[in-house]
Amino acid sequence: MPRAIFRTPTRIRLLNEALATLPNARIEQHMHFWVFRHRRSWLPLALAICCLPTCLLQTAPLAAQEQFTRSAPPVFIAPELPANSLDGVLAEGARLESLGRWGEAVSHYEHALRETPENVALQQRSDLAKLHFSLERRYADRSFVQSLQTLTPQQAAALYLELARKINTHYVTAPPWQNLAKRGANAVAIGLGEKTFCATNGLNLSNEQRATLLNELYQRTEALTTRPLAGPDDLAAFAADIARLVEARGNLRPSATFLEFTAAAAGGLDEYSAFLTSDQLRDVYSQIEGNFVGLGVELKADKGALLIVHVIPGSPAERAGIKDGDRIVAVDGRSTEELSTDEAASMLTGEEGSVVRVVAETAGQRRELTVRREHVEVPSLEDVRIVDAKFAEEKQLAVSAEQLAAGVAYIRIPAFQKTTSRDLDAALWDLHAKGMRTLVLDLRGNPGGLLTAAVEVADKFLQQGGIVSTRGRSAQEDFNYQAHYGGTWRVPLVVLVDGDSASASEIFAAAIKDNERGDIVGQKSYGKGSVQGIFPLGYAGAGIRLTTALFYSPNGLKISKNGVTPTIPVESHRTAAKPIQQPATIAANVAPGGYTAAKPAAGISELKIVGDRALEAGIQAAVDQSRNRVAAPAADGAVK
Repeated sequence: MPRAIFRTPTRIRLLNEALATLPNARIEQHMHFWVFRHRRSWLPLALAICCLPTCLLQTAPLAAQEQFTRSAPPVFIAPELPANSLDGVLAEGARLESLGRWGEAVSHYEHALRETPENVALQQRSDLAKLHFSLERRYADRSFVQSLQTLTPQQAAALYLELARKINTHYVTAPPWQNLAKRGANAVAIGLGEKTFCATNGLNLSNEQRATLLNELYQRTEALTTRPLAGPDDLAAFAADIARLVEARGNLRPSATFLEFTAAAAGGLDEYSAFLTSDQLRDVYSQIEGNFVGLGVELKADKGALLIVHVIPGSPAERAGIKDGDRIVAVDGRSTEELSTDEAASMLTGEEGSVVRVVAETAGQRRELTVRREHVEVPSLEDVRIVDAKFAEEKQLAVSAEQLAAGVAYIRIPAFQKTTSRDLDAALWDLHAKGMRTLVLDLRGNPGGLLTAAVEVADKFLQQGGIVSTRGRSAQEDFNYQAHYGGTWRVPLVVLVDGDSASASEIFAAAIKDNERGDIVGQKSYGKGSVQGIFPLGYAGAGIRLTTALFYSPNGLKISKNGVTPTIPVESHRTAAKPIQQPATIAANVAPGGYTAAKPAAGISELKIVGDRALEAGIQAAVDQSRNRVAAPAADGAVK
């Protein structure tokens, strides 16, 4: 039996009896985020995750950074552009930096690094963008600013040491202490050049004072080359040395310095580990519980606008007319072009019952909408349906009469939260009563969620064999999850995935694929193969999201950077044929799931619609399976 979730007292207690026999509070994240009350919470990458952040605050232009480079060249040396095809990537990144769009720069660089992960210039620019992005987001966070103002220097130092010790104990690989120390010093140096940082901390340094301080910072950092750091205590001692220096030369409170070192250490480990302010930590709980106050939209940055990735069914946003694929181009009368993405996103948050005015754009057509902020329940399942004519019409699918009569059931799982397993049980029995003979589970766009939820869902469809294994630096992070025979659904199964299916959704897809339990249809998944634990810290209600292990498929495949390759590959996007005339009058709409369709405007009579190809292929795969297997109740209540 695996060890209990509460075996380590510092772990988050999820108060979830269904997960009590599973180890660790594991949370997989991605690059999108939900709009929360008073907070900004990202669901990585992306990520990823997962969280690859894509929101930001307005920052100083790139010219300001270059000024500091001239004052103290060794602190921030912009890498020389390589004489190859990466020139354009770096130039676009520099453009985003000059506009202060640090979140978009982070996404831009990390996308490029997926193609060329060893490029040093990209790594340097990416990390610089992350430091800027992290600083601006924290200083826009009410709970962080409150901590900054109330923590004593001793408490802030203790917070940093506690974080370092948790890294030492739980991080998936040996921590890079030297790099974490240097990154902390760089974070302080960046802060000294940011207006928000200086204003909040009451700094008023002249250019000469700042240049002198940056040079001293560089000298202390360079001294690390002859002063190896062996662990948390050495790291804390270096931070204390820098805090004394900056206080003496710049009159910066030590608490601010220690908090910069804290955030820099957590964010410098990998793309998924991060420092969590108290508000962000509460958002993590909200994501696990599946409820919050907000509009009910998932969004990401998109060329100066907010792209609506997904609208929660029944949410205030859906009732107001916001659709998947819309671009928010103005909030409360202010153009998003004039705002950073994080500023625009923060304007969407607010008290329950308040309203926000947004301008939504679809294919160049704009409409102004008023949305009321309300309590939103995030459903663990969406579109629980039998595929029939009405379903095909709503999804604009090209399906045959045979397919409609085949008893194909469809369920979309938007994320793996703590109620997913329970809700799926109820949905499956309901669909079984309605004639389900085969099942399509849609995990496209699913950024992950709870590892334990993914394991429980996989166990519903596997009679035996492995589900996933986790491996970390510490033996306490090593687990092998196995399927159990009892209560298994044997209904023929198809799983839809795409490039945004990440983490927990990849665990499920890989388990189904490696055990040859069903077909995987769509595109290669994201490749987020690490496990994060959430650790509360002792001060300010803060916490750390820390990568503790990597996970592997039943066949031993490392999911990280590899993803899950479909057994039936399908092109990613829905397409529409061009009209015979007046193409400029076509009004694009966005169908459920975010796949773009097109409908002719007035006067256009011929337009061939090509439906959701992955879903159509999934339905066909389900029909092919059902031809060879007849669904019927088994003696144990399962479906054969």
